[in-house]
Amino acid sequence: MHIRHVISVSGGKDSTATLLLALERVPREQIVAFFCDTGNEIPVTHAYLDDLENHLGFKIHRLKADFSAEIAAKRRFIARDKRIRREYRTAPVFDAQGRPVPKRDKFGNIMHRIVRRGGTEIQEPIQKTRRVGGGRRVRWSNKAKRRALAVLHPTGNPFLDLCLWKGRFPSRMAQFCTEELKRNIAVAFQLDLIDQGFPVVSWQGIRRDESPNRRNAKRLERIGPKLWAFRPLVDWTAQQTVDFVRSQGCPLNPLYSQGQSRVGCVCINTNKQGLAQTAYRYPDEIDRIEDWEWLVGQVSKRGFSTFMCDADDRKDRRAIFADLNIRARVEWAKGDNGTVDLFDRLDLPVCASAYGLCE
Repeated sequence: MHIRHVISVSGGKDSTATLLLALERVPREQIVAFFCDTGNEIPVTHAYLDDLENHLGFKIHRLKADFSAEIAAKRRFIARDKRIRREYRTAPVFDAQGRPVPKRDKFGNIMHRIVRRGGTEIQEPIQKTRRVGGGRRVRWSNKAKRRALAVLHPTGNPFLDLCLWKGRFPSRMAQFCTEELKRNIAVAFQLDLIDQGFPVVSWQGIRRDESPNRRNAKRLERIGPKLWAFRPLVDWTAQQTVDFVRSQGCPLNPLYSQGQSRVGCVCINTNKQGLAQTAYRYPDEIDRIEDWEWLVGQVSKRGFSTFMCDADDRKDRRAIFADLNIRARVEWAKGDNGTVDLFDRLDLPVCASAYGLCE
């Protein structure tokens, strides 16, 4: 069977450039393009994909994750939860001279663990710890059960359903959204093609200058039976990518002309400028996130969850939410602490681009 050249199109410059290169180099009938709909994109990105399809005369398949089964399983778990154990915070124990006290087993022997230092595995003693505070119950309280079960139903929006299932929003340290809403869906789509008998080349719009994790990205590599990854942009810069797309007479996502350096979903890791631009130009998106914060908070044991930066050790949950909810983060983004107060300016430029799109 003929090879299938598969391109995941996000609506961003890199995936658009990758699709254009594929259309230049291989027969159209062998190309399969798809878009993973996270449910958290600004609507202009969906409109851009429609425009891109019309411009190229080429279909982009829409894929969407479904968490109905996971939500149903969580409902059963919460309703039946009868656990009795408690979780405690711990602190290391030191002797009178300030030296670490080793942990011992029931026979009095010092316990060790294997660690790697300087490329060599060695054994080191495990430090003894003590419990701090009274701990917290692991079991869902009856009040929390009622609160969660009242709203824990599939909504059909992948991002929101994922957060309802997890009981929280993603974070920089737990960025499960990328895996669940994009990577897993893309892999399943390609494996389905392989199961149909097609060898698959996955065209990936990855650049080595994007991050330290990608600095050693290979242009071509075999990643599984009948599956290869091809990365034609590895040596390009972001500006080269933009210039190439424009040289082909192809439209770019309008968000690039609205102060965004990256496009796609409304990211939990967005910077101040990106959040301020989004809030100014698309206030309905902030309203949507505010509604989501309430819903996800209802299915969280803590009783609240915030879209951005909800890691906080304070005990007063109301104070944490007041400081970190999306409205508070927007006020932080539009303030004088490092960004222009876009909300008070009447002369906000129609075009604000880091890639020279306003010239």
